[in-house]
Amino acid sequence: METMTVERVIDAPAEDVFAWLTTTTHYTRSPLILRCRLARPGESAPYGVGAVRIHLWLIGWFRERITQYDPPYSTEYVVERSLPPARHELGRMTFTETDGGTLVRWTTRAEIPVPLLGTFLTRHLARPVITRTFGNILATADKALTRRPRRPFPHHAC
Repeated sequence: METMTVERVIDAPAEDVFAWLTTTTHYTRSPLILRCRLARPGESAPYGVGAVRIHLWLIGWFRERITQYDPPYSTEYVVERSLPPARHELGRMTFTETDGGTLVRWTTRAEIPVPLLGTFLTRHLARPVITRTFGNILATADKALTRRPRRPFPHHAC
């Protein structure tokens, strides 16, 4: 199993960042993400424990189930099925308030189950593609949520 982690500080409150990133239909605003839908709502919230979400990314198709949901601090999921097939032990996002906003740490633990080549393929193919995809999603969240100061309207002398 290979552990992959991507981090980013987003200049927005943890509640907003958590809500945006756990509502995976937002992911389609990011490159490489074709479709995301909530197939079954969770017990306490739409994307809460028990929720099933289905994602179609350029890298594959994933059916995920939410296993832990603690707003605005963390959420966990497991990939139940995927094409191409992969083994998946953990998907976790944590949200920590910082001086610059909210630190998001997105970790997954997975491997490509191919005899003899699985470790090589996971490390040299899956890892860079997955971390880039996670990074693109976090950058999209940053763009959507970051508090940017408005530029003053330029005044020109007449």
